[in-house]
Amino acid sequence: MSTSSPEAVKKLLDNMQTDLRSLSMECKKKFPPVKEAAESGIVKIKTIAARHTDVLAALKENSSEVVQPFLMGCGTKEPKITQLCLAAIQRLMSHEVVSEAAAGNIINMLWQLMENGLEELKLLQTVLVLLTTNTVVHDEVLSKAIVLCFRLHFTKDNITNNTAAATVRQVVTVVFERMVAEDERFKGLAEEPPAVQGNSNRRSVSTLRPSAKDAYMLFQDLCQLVNADAPYWLVGMTEMTRTFGLELLESVLNDFPEVFLQHQEFSFLLKERVCPLVIKLFSPNIKFRQGSSSSSSASSPAPVEKPYFPICMRLLRVVSVLIKHFYSLLVTECEIFLSLLVKFLDGEKPQWLRAVAVESVHRLCVQPHLLRCFCQSYDMKQHSTKVFRDIVNALGSFIQSLFILPSAGNSSSTSAPAGGSASGAQGSAQGIPGSAGGPLTMQAAFEYRGTWIPLMNVSVQGSAKATYLEMLDKVEPPSIPEGYAMSVAFSALLDLVRGITAMIEKELAVEEQKPEPVTPPLSDSTPHEPLAHEVWEEMVNACWCGLLAALSLLLDASTDETATENILKAELSMAALCGRLGLVTPRDAFITAVCKASLPPHYALTILSSNTANLSNKGTRVYSIQGQCVQMVSPSSESHQQVVAVGQPLTAQPQGTVVLTAKNIQCMRTLLNLAHCHGVYLGTSWQLVLATLQHLVWILGLKPAVGGVLKPGRAVEGPSTVLTTAVMTDLPVISNILSRLFESSQYLDDVSLHHLINALCSLSMEAMEMAYGNNKEPSLFAVAKLLETGLVNMDRIEILWRPLTAHLLEVCQHPNARMREWGAEAITSLIKAGLSYKHEPTLSHNQRLQLLLLNPLKELSNVLHADIRQKQLECVLQILQNQGDSLGPGWPLVLGVIGAIRNDQGESLIRTAFQCLQLVVTDFLPTMPCTCLQIVVDVAGSFGLQNQELNISLTSIGLLWNISDYFFQRGETITEELEKEEAVLVKQAQDKGEPLNRPFHPAPPFDCLWLCLYAKLGELCVDPRPAVRKSAGQTMFSTIAAHGTLLQPSTWNIVVWKVLFHLLNCVRKSSTTADKEKIESGGGNILIHHSRDTAEKQWAETWVLTLAGVARIFNTRRYLLQQLGDFFKAWEVLLDHIQSAALSKNNEVSLAALKSFQEILQLVTPVKDMDKPDALSAMDVSAVLMESLQSSGPGRPLVRSDSLAERLAQRYIAQLQLPLPGEEQDDSSLWWSAWNTWYRIGTDCTRPPSGGMDKLAFVPSQPFLAALIQIFPPLYQHIAAGFSMEDLKKLGVILHGAVSVPISSDASPFILPSYTEAVLTSLQEVVLTSLDVLQKAICVGSEKLQVMYPAILQQLLLFVEFSCKPPQYGKMETKHVANAKYNQIQLFAPAEWVALNYVPFAERSLEVVVDLYHKTACHKAVINEKVLQSIIKTLRVPLGLKYACPAESTWKLAVSSLLKVLSIGLPVARQQASSSKFDTMWPELANAFEDFLFTKSTPPDNLSIQEFQRNEAVDVEVVQLISAEILPFANFIPKEFVGRIMSMLNKGSIHSQSSSFTEAEMDMRMREEFSKVCFETLLQFSFSNKVTTPQEGYISRMALSVLLQRAQDVLRRYVEDERLSGRCPLPRQQVTEIIFVLKAISTLMDSLKKTQPENVDGNVWVQVIALYPTLVECITCSSPEVSSALKDALGPFKDFMQPPVSKVQNGES
Repeated sequence: MSTSSPEAVKKLLDNMQTDLRSLSMECKKKFPPVKEAAESGIVKIKTIAARHTDVLAALKENSSEVVQPFLMGCGTKEPKITQLCLAAIQRLMSHEVVSEAAAGNIINMLWQLMENGLEELKLLQTVLVLLTTNTVVHDEVLSKAIVLCFRLHFTKDNITNNTAAATVRQVVTVVFERMVAEDERFKGLAEEPPAVQGNSNRRSVSTLRPSAKDAYMLFQDLCQLVNADAPYWLVGMTEMTRTFGLELLESVLNDFPEVFLQHQEFSFLLKERVCPLVIKLFSPNIKFRQGSSSSSSASSPAPVEKPYFPICMRLLRVVSVLIKHFYSLLVTECEIFLSLLVKFLDGEKPQWLRAVAVESVHRLCVQPHLLRCFCQSYDMKQHSTKVFRDIVNALGSFIQSLFILPSAGNSSSTSAPAGGSASGAQGSAQGIPGSAGGPLTMQAAFEYRGTWIPLMNVSVQGSAKATYLEMLDKVEPPSIPEGYAMSVAFSALLDLVRGITAMIEKELAVEEQKPEPVTPPLSDSTPHEPLAHEVWEEMVNACWCGLLAALSLLLDASTDETATENILKAELSMAALCGRLGLVTPRDAFITAVCKASLPPHYALTILSSNTANLSNKGTRVYSIQGQCVQMVSPSSESHQQVVAVGQPLTAQPQGTVVLTAKNIQCMRTLLNLAHCHGVYLGTSWQLVLATLQHLVWILGLKPAVGGVLKPGRAVEGPSTVLTTAVMTDLPVISNILSRLFESSQYLDDVSLHHLINALCSLSMEAMEMAYGNNKEPSLFAVAKLLETGLVNMDRIEILWRPLTAHLLEVCQHPNARMREWGAEAITSLIKAGLSYKHEPTLSHNQRLQLLLLNPLKELSNVLHADIRQKQLECVLQILQNQGDSLGPGWPLVLGVIGAIRNDQGESLIRTAFQCLQLVVTDFLPTMPCTCLQIVVDVAGSFGLQNQELNISLTSIGLLWNISDYFFQRGETITEELEKEEAVLVKQAQDKGEPLNRPFHPAPPFDCLWLCLYAKLGELCVDPRPAVRKSAGQTMFSTIAAHGTLLQPSTWNIVVWKVLFHLLNCVRKSSTTADKEKIESGGGNILIHHSRDTAEKQWAETWVLTLAGVARIFNTRRYLLQQLGDFFKAWEVLLDHIQSAALSKNNEVSLAALKSFQEILQLVTPVKDMDKPDALSAMDVSAVLMESLQSSGPGRPLVRSDSLAERLAQRYIAQLQLPLPGEEQDDSSLWWSAWNTWYRIGTDCTRPPSGGMDKLAFVPSQPFLAALIQIFPPLYQHIAAGFSMEDLKKLGVILHGAVSVPISSDASPFILPSYTEAVLTSLQEVVLTSLDVLQKAICVGSEKLQVMYPAILQQLLLFVEFSCKPPQYGKMETKHVANAKYNQIQLFAPAEWVALNYVPFAERSLEVVVDLYHKTACHKAVINEKVLQSIIKTLRVPLGLKYACPAESTWKLAVSSLLKVLSIGLPVARQQASSSKFDTMWPELANAFEDFLFTKSTPPDNLSIQEFQRNEAVDVEVVQLISAEILPFANFIPKEFVGRIMSMLNKGSIHSQSSSFTEAEMDMRMREEFSKVCFETLLQFSFSNKVTTPQEGYISRMALSVLLQRAQDVLRRYVEDERLSGRCPLPRQQVTEIIFVLKAISTLMDSLKKTQPENVDGNVWVQVIALYPTLVECITCSSPEVSSALKDALGPFKDFMQPPVSKVQNGES
């Protein structure tokens, strides 16, 4: 209910009337005047109430009268009445119905009461009500009221004192509140210009309004009073205390700062009165030194006043307020105050003073803006105290002094609880002993070098709640508990850091959001405000040394986790702030401090120690505070920290293990936090941070895992890392933070990122340095983190790629394997990640980036360590598998890496590289630019040439084949692409004015690709390893054969000369110089076949392959090659190669050379392309050859390739002039060249070795010779037209030579047929075939060719002679194995030579001779050349030898051949009788007959009877020929010849026994049949009527008479012997003889019967008849055989039993 409502008014009136009535009642007896006054008062009130509507206003007008009775009541000094009156007065006041005058009266009345010491509390209450309810009291009245209160404050009564004090405070406040209200009211009105402030009178208050004036007067007098001067306004003051005065001053200054700031009069008071006062009052504190008393300093003129706690403490409060609010007015004064404050922190000042000073400083520290002003006003001005710096430094010094000088006044701090136990020390109350086993739960405290200072919770963060500054009731200095000052100082420091950093960062944030203002040019006239940045920097520069010194010390001394956390936060925020402001030195210093604290004590980390030294040039003054040099505290080892980890130091310095405490880990987390949140500002300090982290990670035993993340791992050597469970659970967190730290690098700007990378690189360099020369495990922290950083910054990898990879490449070359391994791991992971990252634009559109990414991969090839190369290649493999399709321009790099293999790199590397290559060839050829194909070829070739792993070499050759296939299939696209490229290159070359530098340049690019392939294969063909050579050779020739059609004709020139012939030269050279030493079986278990057990033999195989391949190409591609200009020259070179190979001393090579020779002879001059080669069929070329020519064999390209080849050819058609279809190409020169080569080979290889035959002489093998001769027939087809007698002779020489070559005895079992069968060796077959071909050709050839027949026959006859007289090969001794049995070959004499069994060959030759003679007997040439005579002469040898022939078959064949030849030749000879061409033949023939029929050789003992009979039949045949073909034509035949024939028959018909026969065989061995035929022929000839010459008749007559005479003798002797022998049988041979005689007689009788009687000589009859009686005598013989023969002999006599008629008629006797 408000005081003005009607109800309230009514109540007031009622109450007043009641009060007056009560007063009148009370004063009725004693004070009648009062009673009257009261009653008249009642009337007055009623009147007012009745008359006035606004009762209150009326009351106020009449208040003097209304109040009067109560005043009079107070004057009675009666307590009861006084109380009643005061209550009533208060009621009036509260309703604001007291006028100014009334108020004055009331005050006077109260003064009287006060002087009388009555109702003091009521008085105070009344004054208060009066002054607070309205503003009517002014000037003197007001001052009187205030003085009244003051005086009541100094009474004896405690309650009154306190109440009065409170009232005074309230009244003072009221006075100033009125002024504030007054200012509010006048705010809107125009202010009068204030009087000029000069040396105006200090009482000049004329300009002030009433309330202001009161306030001014009051404040001025307060100053006077404190200063112990008389007041001007507060008249009537009797006493006053300074403490109270100071409190009042403080409250005014604190509560009404705007009054002083807005009114110059008040500002003047501050400056002129308050400040000097404060400074004056401070003086005892300033001069005082603890411990110096007046006695000791006798010299000083006056004893120094001792500081007085209540005054001092209040002064400090005043100062705090002044500084806080009026700093801007009192710049100079504040400087003094602050300096004083700083001084009070001195160690020499009393403890309480220092405590109070620290509290004051704390108050400043929570006001960052104020601090900023200090900095601006003092520190940044010249010639001014560096106040801000001093404050901070003072705090630092203060903290240090607490540790270093435990002051005497504070005994407890000296006895620190030893060893952390809480017993016996004054601090024990706070120490709570933990469980016996566990660590003690300590109170939070700082401990340093034995000084233990507990930490108290002094204030809430950010507010400076003081304890001692509030102790306004204490007169004596309080005892300060231990650790209080430290705790406050600690809070102050933290608040200072927090405030400054928060303020600056907030302003920075605002500034960063603003767009950059365009700074107007500063006019010189206006002194410019320092820029915000300068202020911030100055603040930091001023405070960082002190802060750092203090914080480091505290950090080291802290034993409490929270305190540590706070200190670290402070250091961290300072470091971050310095970083943001770009203040490198302080930033690095703070970071160094945290780093040091993270590491174990005394851990020698060069980067930290060196850095602190270099932070400033001032040397030790880095952290100097107020002239005292404060060392950067190095952690003290004896601090009672919980050890959480024991590990290996990474540095060399502390030997053995090092210990990490929980605090170290805490610091480490701070570092991580710093790097994580403020990485952007770290710049070069990354190095410090990372170095420290690296060491910590090492000590904790974290090792890098995939992607560079660090995982807890085992320490590799030394005592293993020991970790407590506490830290074990922390490790994953730390590891995680570490990773996040580097992940967050993606948010750093480019510059910061570079700083980070540089720092990591130099860290890594350091780790590398340390890892040199010792086998300690290296620290991989830096490498792992470089990897992590690279991986998270893929989106801008370009900016850091070069430094990153350049460094990692260096790491890869490190001798320490683990280090290298990680270097490689990092670099390969980065490359893989880089390639798989989705870049914008994509890599395929950003080739530069792709090449940049791949480049380090290539650089790795320069590293010699195998493990690195292994990683590199594995990386390539993965890149191929993942990004192979999109490598594009990166291919040359990748291929370069794959191809950078060397032989010294070991198998596994080569194997991995090769896997990559295989992948490329199988999957990626189509995706790579065609320009890279040549590189692929080179790389595949290099794998072929490596000598570590044979299988890879071989497989790579297979790859080359696959590549060639690919070229073939994609020919057109490759050609187009390459030509585009070529055009570009040509243009570039022209622009530079250089020739185009490309292998095989003039050829088209696609052909060059092929040529590179061929060249590579060519290199492989001369590899030292036989298997490689073989494989490469086969591949090369197959490729050329399969795909050669794609080449342009001009390119073939290069193929022939640069590839093929070059290769042949190399192979020939290597083969001829190859080592003949036997190669011991390689690899222990690999057996080498004896045909390959020397290098020479292995090269031989290569030579063979190469030659064959080249020959095949010449064969299949001749049509193409012949269009090249120098085909003949090439042909000659090829033949030269064939010749040198054929004449090489290696059978395999020589034989193969001939095969190649054969192959190139199978060529046919291309008739028009498709005409069937009919010309050949006439020449009887072997059917096989015909087929190969007509089929689409290698000679006809496949249709498919044709079309591609044609399309390619059309591109280059202009370059090639094809021969016109009509032009036939003249090939004869080629063939004659071939013939000459053949002849040279033949003569060289069949020429016997000169001199004696030693074991080493080279004798060509049979297969070789056979092959050589085999070449002749096809060659002859080509040269038949010009083949002359001269050539035939050459041929003969070679054939003869070839057949004469012996075989080495160890080869003979394979070449010679077994001796039981008579077969020709292949060589002999071929020799005959050659002659046969020749003979057939002559047969169909022209007349002039036929002169060759005799020569051919002559040659054959030479061969026939071999049957009895094998040819001699030089001076070689050969063993003849003619009819010897197989086992008689002396295999145990291997070096000997065995002549062939020539018999079958000679016999076959003989058959050919007979056959040929049969055909050609009548040819003029044959007749003229006396061929028949030669044949007979040749045959005479075997015929004469007969049984002595090497083979029995020989003489038999000779006989049958002779018979055949004569049956043909004799008629011819008879025809030509007149021409004397055969004259010499007859004696030869007679000799032949004679030698054969009456051979000097005896038949072998083991000849069976059947054989003998068969042989006899042959003899008989000869005689029959004589009787049929010769004797009937005796008149055409020379007489001597006939005579010799007759004597032979005669000789044959006289049977002479051979003594060698056993009796049993006797009758069979006598050649009875032969004798009989001879005899018959002889008789027939004798009795024929054609006897022309008497001589012949004489011969036959003589023969007959001799025969008959002999028969007579034999018979007689037989009869006698028979008679004599009695019962004994006669010897077998005699019986045989008699039987023969008897048979001869019967034969003679038959002849006589058949002949015309006139042809028989009479003498014969006489002799025949004379035999008869003798025959009769033999009848008695006992032998049945004789009897039967006798019967045959006697039978015919019956025809001559009657005498012939003619004799009887004539009567002659």
